[in-house]
Amino acid sequence: MTRFAGVVLTCAMALPAASAFAQHYDDHRDDHGHPPPPPHGYVRHDNWHKGYRMPPNDWNRGRRVDYRSYHLSAPPRGYEWREVDGNYVMAAVATGIIASAIVASTAH
Repeated sequence: MTRFAGVVLTCAMALPAASAFAQHYDDHRDDHGHPPPPPHGYVRHDNWHKGYRMPPNDWNRGRRVDYRSYHLSAPPRGYEWREVDGNYVMAAVATGIIASAIVASTAH
């Protein structure tokens, strides 16, 4: 068996398990209909405060959230809310400058 065939076979065997995890994760929602926080949970970031420039790798790994669904304030033009490490962070999309940061469990 070639190395390439081995990699393809390994990926094919792992796909059903990953799919089952994703389905299980999506099926469990909280009382408000929101999906659960990511498996890694809450991480405290003391430096994430108004005016701090969020590093691009932190911003990019966050998932965009609908502020209305989470009862967050409407972001100004050019800003958006993201959930990162169990925190809701509103920052400028272009620069990563934080306008607001809230621990996700307190926003519900």
